[in-house]
Amino acid sequence: MSKTGGLAIGVVGLGFGSAFVPIYQRHPNVGRVGICETNPEMLAAAGDRFGIDDRFSCLDDMLADGGFDAIHLLTPVPLHAEQTLRVLRAGKHCACAVPAATSIEDLEAIIAEEEQSGKVYMMMETGIYCREFLYVKDLLDRGELGNLTFLRGTYYQDLEADYPKYWWAQPPMHYATHALSPLLALTGKRVSKVVCMGSGRLHSHIQQSGGNVFPLQTALFQLENSDVVAEVTRSWFQMARSYTEGFSVYGDQKGFEWAQLEDREEPVLFTMEPPRHDIRWRNATSERVVVPYRPDLLPEALQEFADGGHGGSHPHLVHEFVTSIVEGRKSRIDARTAANWTVAGICADLSARQDGEPIYPPEY
Repeated sequence: MSKTGGLAIGVVGLGFGSAFVPIYQRHPNVGRVGICETNPEMLAAAGDRFGIDDRFSCLDDMLADGGFDAIHLLTPVPLHAEQTLRVLRAGKHCACAVPAATSIEDLEAIIAEEEQSGKVYMMMETGIYCREFLYVKDLLDRGELGNLTFLRGTYYQDLEADYPKYWWAQPPMHYATHALSPLLALTGKRVSKVVCMGSGRLHSHIQQSGGNVFPLQTALFQLENSDVVAEVTRSWFQMARSYTEGFSVYGDQKGFEWAQLEDREEPVLFTMEPPRHDIRWRNATSERVVVPYRPDLLPEALQEFADGGHGGSHPHLVHEFVTSIVEGRKSRIDARTAANWTVAGICADLSARQDGEPIYPPEY
């Protein structure tokens, strides 16, 4: 399934990556899609399912092919930085799942390589293209929220199942971008200071040698040149709570609160009432709001994917990555933006490991 002309895109990692393959195939500016996966059964199944003959069992073979303009990495977190650098050094545009890296040194290396190569880099953060983000961004742009007062990000997930064991050693805040990035994108700010604490201790059968010791980390992020603080809580284990990955935003006129139960209820919009003299406090009304998906923001060929996973974010991510290449500009989440959003979580973990000492993230 290929079209004449257009970009050639290689999708690497077909667990999560399979969701993106048909979107690239339908994009009007993409002509060729290849796939790469180390698991031969998964590779064969995806190739047959999507009608793709360009199949590779390792990234080096895909890069050596020479026919691909861009690579989208959906591989395990420990491989992200190293593979991103290989892709950029091979002269290919690179999209990568979150997080961009888990060390400051790797973030800085990606920034340097993006600039030296002149290629597009994009961290594929679903949180800033989900329908809830787009809805709140519209409220904020129209002034309906008023002045922002407080921001909250939450991401609860328990990995004590079939997840690869390398996840068990990862500090929760190293994977905080889903909860923090929407707040930074909405405000257009970076984090200037973070104070973080770990809570609880991992059970002995979970803790990995030399790895993280906290089931949960919670942090306060001070935004640069702002009076607003963002609170983010990120958990991996030992918290009796169903999965949620979201954010809440409160202004002095309206506030948006993520649904408490994923896929079972709608989020809540609060609206402050005018002050009254017959009661002692100021009331806020509340209503459940149905947040729409946004196919109108996509090319017609991609609109059928607008109600898909991660709040419908996948086709928006693909479209931004492809369009930034076609237009010869940096992506919405280029290496510096990705570094600013990612380093805040890395520094939060440093704070937690120093018993809550303030940490001042570098500015990129």
